[in-house]
Order: sequence, then C-alpha cells, then structure tokens
Amino acid sequence: MSTIFKSKTTGYHMPILPYPNSALSPVLSQATIEYHYGKHLQTYVDNLNNLVGDTEYEGMTLREIVIAAPKGPLFNNAGQVLNHTLYFEQFTATPLPKNQPSGALMSAIRFDFGSFDTMKKKIEDASAALFGSGWVWLVQDDSDKLSIVSCPNGDNPIRQGLTPLYGIDVWEHAYYLDYQNRRAEYVKRLWDIVDWEMVESRMNI
Repeated sequence: MSTIFKSKTTGYHMPILPYPNSALSPVLSQATIEYHYGKHLQTYVDNLNNLVGDTEYEGMTLREIVIAAPKGPLFNNAGQVLNHTLYFEQFTATPLPKNQPSGALMSAIRFDFGSFDTMKKKIEDASAALFGSGWVWLVQDDSDKLSIVSCPNGDNPIRQGLTPLYGIDVWEHAYYLDYQNRRAEYVKRLWDIVDWEMVESRMNI
C-alpha cells in the first residue's frame, strides 16, 4: 500500500504511478491520466501542503488527517489526495487473463456477495445511483465482511471505520475526456485494468 497512506511525513507528495501515462489506454487515455493525475491530483496535493502548515494536523499521516479533520478545505483536499492515491495505484497495464481476483479476496467476495459478477453489478449500480460527484468503494469492516459504500465529494470510508479496497472515482473529471457523460461505460471498462493483487494487499488478513 502507498506510503502516503500510512507514513508520517513532513510534506505530502504525488504518488508515483506504477505504469506509464499511456499504459491504461484505451480504458483510460494518456490525456485523461495527464489531466486527472497530473493536474487535478497535483492541485489537491499542493492545496493540502498549503493548508496543513502550522495546524494541529501538521506531521500527521494522511489517514489520520482524513479521520480527524472536520469537514472543510483541509479535509476535502486530504480526502482527495488519499482517494486518488488509492485509485491510481489500483490499476495495472498488464491485467491477468479474464482479470478476476483470486485467493483471499475472491473467497471473501464469494462469501459476502455470492459471486464476483454479483459484486461487480452492485458496484456498477451504486456508481450509477450516486448523484453528483463522489466515490464508490468496495470496503472491509472490522469483522472482515465486504460491502459497498458510496461517499459524496472527497469523503473516504475510513471515516466510518472501514478499510477501502477498491474505489471508483465518479467525478466527471475522471472520465469525461474518454466517455463524455457515459459514466456507466467508464465504470464497466475499469474492470479490465484492475490490479487485484494490489486490491487484495489492502485487506485486513
């Protein structure tokens, strides 16, 4: 998992992409990565560094800030840095054949949803139903149960004591260069590039 998620720091930095900007095309084009990662996420990181200085949150982990900060500019930018870091790190340019999870993650999905396809459908439905901007997450709770939650704007499931495993950014800036207003198509195409080993590494096992 990203060090920005769990390490104390004297400043917040852009996560390093585990693939070239062009590697996720045609699911996510180079233009989308350069705009979404290179401009939107960079702005959140810059804002967070400007806002956190000389506050009680300076030196906290990103996770600690997102849990503790009241709703407002600091929380919004910290949440979006965390969300986007998890988002960009969960993709791969070399997905597995049929691109399905395995091991502990697949076992948990089958136990809690009945099948991988059922889980996918629930995530797709939640993504379509979320009004406006926000995130849809596959999460794990303290009893290891998996579920799906929707978070408005820059919120994150850790505020609810949940562990985010896989997240979909449904802000329009995440997909409109490639899909215009076709959010459902964007969500379906993301399954082709998920790094399920990374997703499983986020589990509490």
